[in-house]
Amino acid sequence: MGAQANKKGRIIFNSACSSTVKIPVGISSCLVGERVRYDGGHKLDTYITQTLGDYFEYSTFCPEVAIGMGIPRKPIRLIRLGLDSIRCVAVDDSGRDFTQALEQCTDRQREWHEKLCGYIFKKNSPSCGLERVKIWAESSTDAGQEPGEEGVGIYAEKLMENYPTLPVIDESRLGDAVLRENFIQQVFALHRWRLENNLESNAKQELQETTKD
Repeated sequence: MGAQANKKGRIIFNSACSSTVKIPVGISSCLVGERVRYDGGHKLDTYITQTLGDYFEYSTFCPEVAIGMGIPRKPIRLIRLGLDSIRCVAVDDSGRDFTQALEQCTDRQREWHEKLCGYIFKKNSPSCGLERVKIWAESSTDAGQEPGEEGVGIYAEKLMENYPTLPVIDESRLGDAVLRENFIQQVFALHRWRLENNLESNAKQELQETTKD
């Protein structure tokens, strides 16, 4: 497969895989220590920055800051409207709906998204969570009801819709040896495939230029 992670998460290369070029990977900004969370804090993950950082070139991004929510800011959450509609709103004012802004923000990042070979998201986030994000009832009559945990963050969901084959994971899943190794292998495989395609494309272009009159 080219590369794999050992039990401690250290990446091991075989003879066919080079580690000289860092691989472009997107990541939630708070995971590398940027103070972009709603409370002005961060969620630095040293395995991500130190171990994986030796091999990945990170493109950091916080969609909530990107849409102008500021730091610090009022927290947001997912709510369910009817049977099928999930919206991302302010915790203290469900009339402040950020769903469309987050979706449009995701689409505006295509120029750099399309160059990525993987993405690491912040777990449980209403904008970036991959799974089990809390969804609250919108109706005031259900105010005491416990939230469901079957949601996906708005930014993460839109990005995966735009790039369904892009390897993705969150920092919690990186703690699982099997999921971690699968993610790392997928990232390296996509990177290798793109390098080979670029070499082939460049070779064809050079051949065409040499055969011109």
